[in-house]
Amino acid sequence: MIRNGFVDLQFNGWMGTDFTSPGLTADDIRRITREQVARGTIAYCPTLITGDQETYRHNLGVLAKVMSDVEVGPHLLGIHLEGPFISPQPGARGAHPEKFVRPPSCDDFDRYQEWAGGNIRILTVAPEIQGMDVLIRHAVSRGVLVSLGHHLADDDALQRAIDAGARCGTHIGNGIPNQIDRHHNPLWWQLACDDLTGLFITDGQHLPAPMIKVMLRAKQIERFIVVSDASPLAGLPPGRHHIFGLDVTISDTGRIYSTESQSLAGSHSTMIECMNHLSSLNLLEEKDLWTVGFDNPLRLLGLTSERVTTLSGPEVRFDGKQFKVL
Repeated sequence: MIRNGFVDLQFNGWMGTDFTSPGLTADDIRRITREQVARGTIAYCPTLITGDQETYRHNLGVLAKVMSDVEVGPHLLGIHLEGPFISPQPGARGAHPEKFVRPPSCDDFDRYQEWAGGNIRILTVAPEIQGMDVLIRHAVSRGVLVSLGHHLADDDALQRAIDAGARCGTHIGNGIPNQIDRHHNPLWWQLACDDLTGLFITDGQHLPAPMIKVMLRAKQIERFIVVSDASPLAGLPPGRHHIFGLDVTISDTGRIYSTESQSLAGSHSTMIECMNHLSSLNLLEEKDLWTVGFDNPLRLLGLTSERVTTLSGPEVRFDGKQFKVL
């Protein structure tokens, strides 16, 4: 099977350019998009994490402008706003700056959507925060896909979020503390919930192989989606860097982590690298790999494959072991 690339629902930046940093330009977005298409990601959702209001205003506006661009705009499927309505707790917050975390507000969300020209398609929230079910219903009523992430929700809060209209979980298995109760934690409920599609970072750093296997068995093919969660440092060489207001390190193996807390700060991988790691685990046949890396993310957004198969891009082919860009 040959296609023109994969679809990434969570992509934070590339080669030092961050969708959540001040000063983002249209040329930055055009360059990143062209480079990702050339590397086998035919379409993606540019992702902003928790940030300050002025940066949101500027960057959402710039993204909206580029999404109307004839050349690269069709490769952008909508904005993923990962925050600011997340848990302020350090273990759940991860690399998101605490000072910009905000309580749920329909007015705030509407303002962000106005700045984005209506292009916010995914909103990640923490369901346990008081009043979040109101925001979830509000966003869903406006055609936005609500995902659960960076939270410490118990079973009741998770069920309330599903009842309010949330339909997926952001990077399940990550965005929670390193140490959790072995039975009562947000992980098991999300894996067991048949109404929840899971987004999973299969870069070889975020999730160990046995966990990916269990997650696949829990979610089945139809509710499993691969995302890169590519950090703005993706593509840069090993060493110390500064991002998200944190000092972070890129290890020789590509692991990106906070130098102080050791928590992960995004992935160093693009979609094709995540897909090839998943392929190396020998859990899925080629057709199922395409399902979790291409068909499922489009279906979650309510799009058909024709939305991207007509876009200009390289050929991506599976040689029996891994995917290659031709």
